[in-house]
Amino acid sequence: MSRNDQRNTIQLLINEEGNRAAVRELLTDYYEVETASSLVEADLYLVDDYSFHDYHSALREHVNESDPVFCPVVLVRRDDDHHRVPLPNPDERDPPLLVDDIVEAPIDRTLLFRRLNTLLVRRSQSQELMHYISKLEESNRSLEQFAYAASHDLQEPLRMVSSYLQLIDQRYEDELDEEGREFLGYAIDGANRMRDMIEGLLEYSRVDTRGSPLEPTDLEAVLDEALADLRMKIGEHDAEIEAEPLPTVLGDDDQLRQVFQNLLNNAIEYSGDGPPRIRVSARREGRQWRIDVSDDGVGIDPEDQERIFELFQRLHSHKEHAGSGIGLALCKRIVERHDGRIWVDSGSSSGATFSFTLPAIDSRRD
Repeated sequence: MSRNDQRNTIQLLINEEGNRAAVRELLTDYYEVETASSLVEADLYLVDDYSFHDYHSALREHVNESDPVFCPVVLVRRDDDHHRVPLPNPDERDPPLLVDDIVEAPIDRTLLFRRLNTLLVRRSQSQELMHYISKLEESNRSLEQFAYAASHDLQEPLRMVSSYLQLIDQRYEDELDEEGREFLGYAIDGANRMRDMIEGLLEYSRVDTRGSPLEPTDLEAVLDEALADLRMKIGEHDAEIEAEPLPTVLGDDDQLRQVFQNLLNNAIEYSGDGPPRIRVSARREGRQWRIDVSDDGVGIDPEDQERIFELFQRLHSHKEHAGSGIGLALCKRIVERHDGRIWVDSGSSSGATFSFTLPAIDSRRD
């Protein structure tokens, strides 16, 4: 029997006073019916207001343990003020609610089946969703482990290649002709670029596993650290960086420093012929802050504005501009870890504004 052919199991938590035998007969042709006196594994629990208080604690515990998989509980409520159970309060901050639906007695067979089937479909969907989420998390962990292992294991042979290339350059430079020195230069440059790519891939693979908890983070202090890291490059290019007051957000300060550093480095690198002029600003948008890093550089063609955030995507050759093709992908992954998004607005030759969102301090819910 396939999974789709299996009948759902409903446990009746109804005593004889609540006509358990009659309700069981009503359901048997359509569902597997369980009538044990204590809670067992089932797809749905049908309880009435005569026995609800006897099972309340056990149901509450079972529903909480099942969360986030939906565990439906249906209450049969009879026309008896003494046994009446009040409707659940939708404003209660104690999810999930214990009773998901209420059927008034006498039971309307068609209405009961419709409500039960609706709840059982929700349960099946929640089970499938959790199955896919589990598979996705497992896949992501495997990919992260593979990226880390591959990057880490590549470092040692690459260090050996780089070391011997440097030794050849130092000891035999005078013995090489112009073409030999050119070839050696290409090899050293390739080894250096490979090292940068491996280091970038290591950082990329560790964003989720090695990140610090998101805490109140002063973006002005984070930007100052990024500017200090880029001090030499800023001086070499005579870059002018103007920053408006920046907020305190929920974030990982080290990762956000990497975001600023990558965006500022790109703005300097792609500044065109004139000295770079860069502006950093912030504005509140609902429960988030939007941060803009604007420049007056060479711009980005609209057709390329999405793919530049993918791994190893470059718009220029290594001769034109240095880089590993990982920086913007790393920025995207960091921002997404902060439940934000990142994008760019630009013309093909009129500068660019990279924007990203971060959660405001008061976005946390108690």
